[in-house]
Amino acid sequence: MALAGSSTDISALFWKEYGCTFDALSTHPDDIRVIVLSSAFPKVFTAGIDFQGLIKFSTNDTSTDPARRALLIRTDILSIQHAITAPERCPIPVIAAVHGIVIGLGVDIISACDVRYAASDASPLACLLGFQEVDMGLAADVGTLAYLQKITGNQSLARELAYTARTFSSEEAERLGLVSKVVQGGRDAVVGAALEFAKDIASKSPVAVTATKRLLLHARDHSVAENLQYTAVWNSAALQATDLQQSVKAGMAKSKQSPKFLPLKPKL
Repeated sequence: MALAGSSTDISALFWKEYGCTFDALSTHPDDIRVIVLSSAFPKVFTAGIDFQGLIKFSTNDTSTDPARRALLIRTDILSIQHAITAPERCPIPVIAAVHGIVIGLGVDIISACDVRYAASDASPLACLLGFQEVDMGLAADVGTLAYLQKITGNQSLARELAYTARTFSSEEAERLGLVSKVVQGGRDAVVGAALEFAKDIASKSPVAVTATKRLLLHARDHSVAENLQYTAVWNSAALQATDLQQSVKAGMAKSKQSPKFLPLKPKL
């Protein structure tokens, strides 16, 4: 799945289609095991949100009182949040392969993905990331601040970047914990690495993979005791899948080939 369009600025049309695409993939009948998210542009992942779309929020509208106008704006913000966080709702693992410029809403986009790889981009246009909202007079409101607290163990660096809006390299993003791997090269190299990783995930039991994603997300937002209870309920069903039997048989036979698991959503 590649981000594309006439511009790398993220407009309302883009984020609506983006969210709908992931929601559609979540229920697609084909045997989709992993999604790799990248940009179709060779030197830019995203250039941030469409400025023209933001201007409407700051215009002086004397025909509507502030309370009612705030409700309308809140609805728009919630719609964007719902769209950009679609990868998290998707039961399929989503790998973000980023390169070049990753500005503003681009960081929100990759924060909602399961795994993030970044290109080193040793070319003149290095891989630069940044959340620029504070330079625009507002706090980031689509996911970066909410996810960053969960993603990184370096709260000091996370706050430094959020307060100053300075850009940072893929190497610094790795130190922050925002990306798990820096791939030497540009777009082709990082997408290639992400696809290789995706092949490994795709060879596993789709029942086990989707359960693992759901249980990890639940563990992030709940206590250990609550997550153990949730896991017990989930695995009481998963243990009855044929995937477990296949994996046990392959392990006992010491087979070098992975079992051929049924699709997660078999066609009825």
